[in-house]
Amino acid sequence: MNKPVVIIGSGLAGYTVAREFRRADRQTPLVLISQDHAGFYSKPMLSNALAGNKTASSLVMKPASKMAEELNADIRSHASATQINTQDLTLTLSNGETLAYRDLVLALGADAIPAGLTGDALDRVVSVNDLDDYARFSDLLAGVNRVAILGAGLIGCEFANDLLSRGITPVVVDPSQGPLSRLLPPAASHRVRDKLQAAGVQFLWGLTATSVQHTAEAPTDVTLTLSNGDTLQAGLVLSAIGLRPRVALAQAAGMEVRRGIVTDALLTTTAPHVYAVGDCAEVLGHNLPYVMPIMNQGRALAATLAGTPTAVIYPAMPVTVKTPACPTVVCPPPPHSAGQWHEQVTDEGVEARFIHPDGTLLGFALLGSATQQRQALTPLVKPLLG
Repeated sequence: MNKPVVIIGSGLAGYTVAREFRRADRQTPLVLISQDHAGFYSKPMLSNALAGNKTASSLVMKPASKMAEELNADIRSHASATQINTQDLTLTLSNGETLAYRDLVLALGADAIPAGLTGDALDRVVSVNDLDDYARFSDLLAGVNRVAILGAGLIGCEFANDLLSRGITPVVVDPSQGPLSRLLPPAASHRVRDKLQAAGVQFLWGLTATSVQHTAEAPTDVTLTLSNGDTLQAGLVLSAIGLRPRVALAQAAGMEVRRGIVTDALLTTTAPHVYAVGDCAEVLGHNLPYVMPIMNQGRALAATLAGTPTAVIYPAMPVTVKTPACPTVVCPPPPHSAGQWHEQVTDEGVEARFIHPDGTLLGFALLGSATQQRQALTPLVKPLLG
C-alpha cells in the first residue's frame, strides 16, 4: 500500500493543503491528525462572532465526517503526535500507534502566550485561540458587564469592538501608547484609539497586569492589579498579548527552529519529506499568521506534494482589521525596512504609505474613507516573496 501524506493540524493551513492536494491527486492516501474535533471553521471569525450572536457550534461549517468524505481522507480527531522519526519517516501518536508517511505536513498552529499573572482568580483569565476557547469565553460572559483585555494588538482591538455589541465595556491594558502600535504609524493608531473610545472602549496605556484576585465583595468579579499599583475591577480577563508558534515537536525531531519552524520557499523544513505551513512556519524568515499567506502556502505546497515543485509567492497581502468602529486595512512593511511613513489625515480617514528611500512603496495603512484606496495601492506594493 502506498504511504500516505500526513497532515498534523486541521485549521485553515492543514485543510487548505488537503483540499488543494485533493484537486490534483485523488489517489494518494491522506491522513489528518487533529487535537480537537477536526470540524472546519474559520478561526478569524472568532473575534467578531459575538456581534453575530454566533455559538461555537454554529461556527462549524462542516464536521470532521463531512470533511473526511469530501477529501477522501482518514481524519483522526482528538489525536496528537508525540514523536517524529525523520530517518524512518514515521510518526508516533499519543495512543502509541506508529504511522508511516510519504510526506509529512506540520500545520501545528500557535499557542496563546501566557499572561504571566499570579493570584487566585486565574480561572477567570481566558485566551481565545480556537473554537473550544471561544465556547468557554462565551459561557463565561454570562452576567459580565466589564471585560479587561490584555493587549491592544489586532486580536485585542477586534474583541474589544465585538464586546460592545453585547453591551459589555472593554477595558484594554497595553504597555504601548496606542492600539495596533506594531502595525500602524502614530496618526493612524491615534485615529483607531479615538474611534474605539468614542464607541465605548476604555484604554489604559503604558501598563501591564501583574496579578488577578477574586473580589470578596463581588464573587463574580475579579480585581486586576496593574504594574503601577492601580487596580481594575472586571468580570473576566481576556489575554490577547500574542501567539507563539508551536515548534516543540519539530525541534525534538532535530529540525531547525527560530521564531517558527524554518522552511525554504518550497515550505520544506530541514528534515527530508517534512514541510511546515501556517502559524508554526517561518518561511525564509517570515512568520505571518494571516489568512492570505496561509492560503498561498497551502496552494503552493499542495502542488509540490502532487509532483510539481512550487515555491510560495507573497504578493502584497493587506489585512482587514475587524473593527467596525474604525474600518482599517493595513499592509505592513517588512520588519526593519528602511524608509518612513507618510500620513495624510482628514476628518474622514487616514491614508499612510511606507516609502523606501528609493521611492518604492513597501506598505500602507488605510482608515475610514481611505480604505477605498486598497485596490489601487495593493498592486503598487513590492512583493514580499517571489
